[in-house]
Amino acid sequence: MVRAGKMGHDMKLRPLGSSGIDVSPLGLGTVKIGRNQQVRYPQGFDIPDDARVSELLELALDLGINFIDTAPAYGSSEWRLGQLLPHARDWVIMTKVGEIFENGQSRFDFSARHTRQSVEHSLKQLRRDWVDVVLVHSDGNDMDIINNAEALETLERMKQEGLVRAFGMSTKTVEGGCWIVEHTDVVMATYNLENNTELPVIKLAQKLNKGVVVKKGLQSGHAASVEHAFRHVLMQPGVTSMIVGTISPDHMRANAEICKRVLAQTV
Repeated sequence: MVRAGKMGHDMKLRPLGSSGIDVSPLGLGTVKIGRNQQVRYPQGFDIPDDARVSELLELALDLGINFIDTAPAYGSSEWRLGQLLPHARDWVIMTKVGEIFENGQSRFDFSARHTRQSVEHSLKQLRRDWVDVVLVHSDGNDMDIINNAEALETLERMKQEGLVRAFGMSTKTVEGGCWIVEHTDVVMATYNLENNTELPVIKLAQKLNKGVVVKKGLQSGHAASVEHAFRHVLMQPGVTSMIVGTISPDHMRANAEICKRVLAQTV
């Protein structure tokens, strides 16, 4: 159970579809604690030290955020979370398989062997016996991965083995997103003020009671009005949570405040 922090009671958890997992409507993206090469943000940044990461994670819990998004492709992010997460059992952790970031480049491997090794490695890094959510990190060819690769069936098997609680894909297409909604637990879709292309995926997920996690809700930090962006995403029926990456305590407080305000208007 998540501790009620200063604002924890205001950040009412939402069910992640029918997965049995409850997450905060605002999730914390952690690419910036592990990698600062080849990332699409308006400004460059330095990776924060352990003390700053610990402080940020404590603050997230105090604000009622219990949902963390990471990936092997986020450099040292998983390892640092394993070392530094306060009250480790209070968090819902979502990680990925399929994308490997090495020597400043991404490459992809959706084979059964790599998928299993990747999840087992994530468990070691995160110091966990299971991962709450594992998504296939699509390279853009959603239907090719779905039809011709073994990643999804491997995750399904690992779910049956108790190593993964819920699985799905971070998709790039409407067709792929809809297939994932129909056949798995969770889809991660792009949805923001400038891009409503994947709205059919969200609507189908609402109909079938599947989890929807939104990426790029603030357009990777380029949204002109953060409040409008939050309202657009979180008031859309079917959306469970929106992942926002930050290493700034002030940004996190402001985002949580906006999130709280927007959600108060939906009641």
